[in-house]
Amino acid sequence: MANCVVKDWKGKETGKASLDLKVAKDSSAQDLIHRAVLRQQAHSRQGTASTLTRAEVRGGGRKPYKQKGTGRARQGSIRTPLRPGGGIIFGPKPREYNLGMNRKERRLALRTALMSRIENLVVVKDFGDELKTPKTKEITAALVRLGISPDTKVLIILASPSEVIRKSVRNLEKIKLIAADQLNVFDLLHANHLVLGEEALAKIQEVYGDD
Repeated sequence: MANCVVKDWKGKETGKASLDLKVAKDSSAQDLIHRAVLRQQAHSRQGTASTLTRAEVRGGGRKPYKQKGTGRARQGSIRTPLRPGGGIIFGPKPREYNLGMNRKERRLALRTALMSRIENLVVVKDFGDELKTPKTKEITAALVRLGISPDTKVLIILASPSEVIRKSVRNLEKIKLIAADQLNVFDLLHANHLVLGEEALAKIQEVYGDD
C-alpha cells in the first residue's frame, strides 16, 4: 500500500489517499515491464510498408536484347532487381508486429509501473472543475501551484476528462491527458510527473485492486 498527497485546484494539501495494488516480484518486475513496453510499441507500428517484386513491377515482358552476340551479360527482363527501376529483393511487405502477452501479465505490468511512480504522483481533487472555458494558461498555472514545472513531461489522468480540459491541454506539447480507462505502461514510465484526479484514483483502485 502507498499513500498519496491529495491537493485541491489551488495547490493546498487537503488530505491523503491510499493506493493498494499488487505488483510483480523484484526479480521479475523489470523483465515484465520491458516486455509490456515492447508489446505496446510493436502494436503501434502500422506494418504497411510494401515494395514490388520483379513479378509485380509493370513492364519488362520483352527481352531487352538478344541472348548472344552483344558481349553483355544476358538479360531476360528490364525489371530484374539488378537494373534501376526493377523489383526489390526481400523488400518489406505488409505484416503485423503484434507481440503476445496474456491478460494477467498485462495487468500486472500496468500495476507495477504505476506503483513504481508513486513518488512522482500527485492526486488532485476536482481537477479543472472551476474551468468554464478552455484556458491553457490556467492549466500551466495549476501545475505550478502543484509544484510541477510545465516544461517537464506531465501525464494527467482523469476519470472522464471534459471537453474544456481537453481543449485546454491540447496545445501543451509536453502535457498529455488520458482517461483512467486508457492507462498504459509506456505513458506511465515516459512522464516525469503524474497528476491523477481523485475520481480517477478511485476508479483505478476499483478496476485493478481485485487481482
